[in-house]
Amino acid sequence: MAAMLHLAKLAVGIRNVAHLGDVQARRDPLRHLTRNLPRRRDEILRGGSLYWVVGGAMVVRQRVLDVTESAYDDGSRCCALHLDRTLVPVLGRPMKPFQGWRYLEPEAAPLDVPSQATEAEGLPEALLRQLRELCLI
Repeated sequence: MAAMLHLAKLAVGIRNVAHLGDVQARRDPLRHLTRNLPRRRDEILRGGSLYWVVGGAMVVRQRVLDVTESAYDDGSRCCALHLDRTLVPVLGRPMKPFQGWRYLEPEAAPLDVPSQATEAEGLPEALLRQLRELCLI
């Protein structure tokens, strides 16, 4: 049996985690459309998450509930990543821009933010990144 696997994706046009939550709150069902269907779908569905890169850093994840074939508004085929609505903050990691999505092995995924660090949630992403780099949160 294959192990669990995650995905990483840029949140294009998203300013911060709160903005991502606002945008997703208007979607029913909550799914993200992307051009290519992951060949390792079964591994992702074993508890994998989509790790969002916002403002140059991987800062939040959402559990992937399903991966299905779908279509864009123009009728062209695509893939739908069905996501849990819960946004889970992770210890930020700088990421260079990339296109599409990338597989992310579990051992390479950033850890979830400890619960005591959630007091800083309202701070701008750049400041949060600096505080994490200094190990202050």
